[in-house]
Order: sequence, then C-alpha cells, then structure tokens
Amino acid sequence: MVNMHISEKLASNLKENKPSFSFEFFPPKTAQGVQNLYDRMDRMHDLGPLFIDITWGAGGRNSQLTCEMVNAAQSHYGLETCMHLTCTDMERSQVDRALDRARDAGCKNILALRGDPPRDKEKWEAKDGGFRHARDLVKHIRSKYGNVFDIGVAGYAEGCDDNRDVDVLIDHLKEKVDAGATFIVTQMFYDVDIFLNWVRKCRDRGINVPIIPGIMPISTYASFMRRAEWTKCNVPKEWYEALEPVKNDDAAVRDIGKDLIAQMCRKILDAGILHLHFYTMNLAQSTRLILEELVLTPETSGKPLEKPLPWRQSLGLNRRDENVRPIFWRNRNTSYIARTADWDEFPNGRWGDSRSPAFGELDAYGIGLKGTNEANIKLWNKPKTLREITELFVRFLNGGLERLPWSEGSISAEASIIKEDLLKLNKRGLLTINSQPAVDGAPSSDPVHGWGPPGGWVYQKAYLELLAFPSMIDTIIERLNANKNLTYYAVNKHGKLITNAKDEGPNAVTWGIFPNREVVQPTIVETVSFLAWKDEAFRLGEDWAKCYPAGSASRKLVQEMMNECYLVNIVNNDFHNTREIFTVFEGLEAEDLDQVFTDDGADVQNNASRDVVNGEASASEIEKNITNANQQRIPFQTNGVAPVK
Repeated sequence: MVNMHISEKLASNLKENKPSFSFEFFPPKTAQGVQNLYDRMDRMHDLGPLFIDITWGAGGRNSQLTCEMVNAAQSHYGLETCMHLTCTDMERSQVDRALDRARDAGCKNILALRGDPPRDKEKWEAKDGGFRHARDLVKHIRSKYGNVFDIGVAGYAEGCDDNRDVDVLIDHLKEKVDAGATFIVTQMFYDVDIFLNWVRKCRDRGINVPIIPGIMPISTYASFMRRAEWTKCNVPKEWYEALEPVKNDDAAVRDIGKDLIAQMCRKILDAGILHLHFYTMNLAQSTRLILEELVLTPETSGKPLEKPLPWRQSLGLNRRDENVRPIFWRNRNTSYIARTADWDEFPNGRWGDSRSPAFGELDAYGIGLKGTNEANIKLWNKPKTLREITELFVRFLNGGLERLPWSEGSISAEASIIKEDLLKLNKRGLLTINSQPAVDGAPSSDPVHGWGPPGGWVYQKAYLELLAFPSMIDTIIERLNANKNLTYYAVNKHGKLITNAKDEGPNAVTWGIFPNREVVQPTIVETVSFLAWKDEAFRLGEDWAKCYPAGSASRKLVQEMMNECYLVNIVNNDFHNTREIFTVFEGLEAEDLDQVFTDDGADVQNNASRDVVNGEASASEIEKNITNANQQRIPFQTNGVAPVK
C-alpha cells in the first residue's frame, strides 16, 4: 500500500537522499474560482508534489468548502492531501465532523493549528467546550482517532503575532510534539541562517520530528513587501537591493525572485533538509519556475513521474488498491471516481460485485459538462453545420483546443502515434472521443506508454471509440462482423445495443508483465460499464446542446447528433496491429456535412437524399434493417441491468 502519512513519506525520502516538495492551496471565494483551482491542482500534480495541503478559515468560515476540496483532491485528482484544522471559534463537534469527513475521504494528514482570530474580533477566544491551544487539538485528535492521522503543527522561527519570544515558542512546539504531533511546517521566511539556527535550537530541545520549511515565492514586489511586513520576517539587505530597481516590472521581479528563492532553497537542501513546502497562493507559475531552476520537476530532472498504473490513481478511502478500470472513463477520471464512490469493493480483475451499483447517479459531482455556458460557447463557438463540428474535433487533435465535452483535458501524448488516422476520421464526420494505439511490449519506463514498476514490459490493444451517424452504421457493423480480430459495441441514446461480444466477462485492453509479479490487467472493456458510460456520453452531448439558447441552430445541431448517433467502441484483439481498426471506416463519410441549421427552425438541405433528417421513424427503420442483417445480435441480461428498449 502507498504510504499515507507525510512523516513516513519524508522518512523514506530522507533515507534515499531524495529531495521533495509540496504545495499549499486555499479555498477560493467563487464557484468558478474553485473549478479553476481544481484545473490548476490537476496540472500541478504532474510536477510531482509529495503532498498538498488546503487551508481552513477562522471559525470554520470555509470549512465546508475545505472538506469538499480535500475530498476532491484526494479522491478525484489522486493528490495526497493534508487538511488544515484550526481551534479558532470552533466547537468540539465541528472539529469532530471535519475530522470524520477527512477520514472518510481517505485523507490521513491534518495540520493542527490554533489559528487567527476571526476578522470581527481583536483577540483569540476559545469556544465553550472547544480548544484553547493547538496542543489541546493535537491531544484530542490523537486520543480520539489514534494513529489514523499524521498530525502536523506550525513552527515560528521568527516569532508570531502575539508572541515574539522564539525560545518560548520552541517550548510550546515541544509540548505540541509531546502531545502527538509528527511533523512541523514553518511560517514563511527569507533568511536561511535564521531558519537553520532555529532548527538547531529545536533539535537541542529534543524536537526530533521532521521540520518542513515554508517557502513563499515572489510574484510581485507589492505582494513580497506586504507578506514580509505581515509576518515581520527578516529580509536580507541584498534582496531589497536586487528587487527595488525593477519593482514596477512584474516579469523582472518574478525572474529575480525565482533566482533568490532558488538560492535560498539550495542552502536549505545542502543543510540536509530535503523537503520544501511552497505557499502557492493558488498560483502555479512562480512555484514552477523555482522548481525548474532547482531541477526538481520531472522534465528538468530527467526522471519522469512513476505511473503505477496507466490511469490516474485515486487516493480516496478504500481506493488505493484499486487496479482495474473501464477504458471508457480514461478521459474523465473525475466522473468515474464520482460515479463509483459508493462501491463496497473494486473489480480488481473480475468485475464482480461492482456491477450492481450501476456506477452512481448521473447528477453526481463531476458527471455533467464542465464549465459555464458562456465559457463553453467561447471555447466551441456556435457551430451551425456538421463540418464546423468536425473542425472543432480536428482542432482538439492538433492541440488547438483544450478540451471537448467528452474529455476533461487535452489530447494524450500517445494519440500522436495515430493522429493522422484520427484526423482522417474526424474530417469525414466520424467523431472520435477515445482511442489508443497497439503496443507490443514497451518498457515500463517508456515516457509515453510506460507504467508500473521498473524492469517490466507493457502491452495494449488498439482501441477506438467514436460517434457514427445511422446512415453509415449498417456498413460499419457489416465490416466489423467480417473481421474476427475485432470486438465491438454500438449503442444509441435509446439503448439499442449491437455487439459481437458474448457477456462472459471483461476484455483486457492493457496489461503489464513485471519481475516477480503476476500479469496485471488494469484497463478493460465490459458490457455493463459500457452501458453506464453510454448514459454519460449522451448526457454530455445534451449538456453541450443546452449551452446554446433554445431554438438556436447550434442547440438543434448538437441535439440532433445525440438523437441520431451511435456510440461505437472497437477493440482489436491482435495487439500487434494498430492500423487494422481504421480500415473499417475506409470510404465512409457522414452525409450533409455542410447542411446549415438555422435559428428559425428551417434547416437548409444541401443533400436531398439524406437518410435521417430529424425523425425517430427513420432512425428506427435503420435500426430494424441493422438487426435483420446477416450479423450477430447478442442479447444479454446482467444483474438486472439491461439496455433500454
């Protein structure tokens, strides 16, 4: 099992003489700010932090949001998370509720703080039945929860607001450690000599738990001065001399600040303190530049992040040992986690009891379309023809569009291997939403395909998932049935399922072979999960349509796509072959790519022979023809879950 406690992680890295770092974030004030921060946290995950922490407002002012963000970071984004928890203006019952929520989210690290007084009070006060000092909070957590949580506390190398006597504060720190604290995070500082001298005093006093230095990047001169004044920390004279001349040039301040902070960090690392904690202020660039200067990012160090599995692993409660997922949710990790949050166990190779929960409700967090209507219209414009839709997909494949409704992020690196094939399909109106090339034994260290422990070999079958119009579906099915290497599922919005896969269990589409381990099969295709994904996939398209006003051309166009299209996925079971899966679509093109939808309801027909205009009868007729064709229609019934008739 992956280490959960920060002190254990720090001890492991110290033993290996391995530098590490972590990030602090705070709850934003707006819903859009929260979503933007989640996106930033997700990107900063790729920098490789050992953990993140999330702050807590005085009196639990942002406690609900803090708890939600801890759950999202831990469960959805796979970030080991430490939750701040303060005594200030907090009743004991509030503290316990927050701790219970953290535990239930899989968060096992708490930073226990007394906290600042609320803004409407000049002095700190303890609530009736609450805690007066941070050490009392530490004692409570340890006595009630045992070793469930690793407990961090704050350290002040230059004093704090209500006590500037460093020696007295060290005595208080010793009391917090004796009460059960297992690591210390310091307030920000800029003078390394003061910090190192303080560390020596702590060690002499018998404080032997890890001490983590708090690092505040410099983004602007004004914020640098404001924070230095607020904490009353010493700033070396040469720092002022370097920053003062360029104080009105934010880019120059950030560049010089990067060098100053990097020098400070090197001195800390050279002293044997191997972990750095960055107060990001919810910004990424300044912190990233410092890490790059220190050669600590995966790109600069030449040591890519180890991927234990080919998909982003969750660190939620009871999820750390999960090792099998359906491929359909690869581009929507957050959605998958949300829909399976109430599972009692995970499939781990056999997809057993996981069928019955039906993957959660569609209204759960993370299921629907991301972003506001305004932001999505700005991103995807107002298409009035299918060709304009195809151009959006082409832009996405070329890296010019940050996301599509069916993908939470940009296109994956391995898609470049089949990019030209994908472009050809999308230009012809076959809209691809998920794919992977075949891999016949890549080293587990491969920067694109690799995952798992070193010394292994990984494999995967070619996979393709797309939206196809009824006018071409019969030809597609006929060709799929003629190729014995291909397994497929095709389903429309109403649940009409066509497949050649007997419901005998999952089809592994990625697997790995590692020294002294069994074969690991972490990504599968399976009937029940595909039908659950079908509901979500069509819901996402309908949510896209609803971004546009009722009666608008764009809404009608996207809604008609969802009403008519089949969601098709194909696996090539010959894992040596990448291109065979694309031959199924040779010569096929969606009809009426240039048909113009109008706002007044009168569609302009450029092709009178269009098979399906906007009627369910025509679509049903095509479905009937498909069913009666010379192909295998596999009925199935799985734990009471069946396609909608």
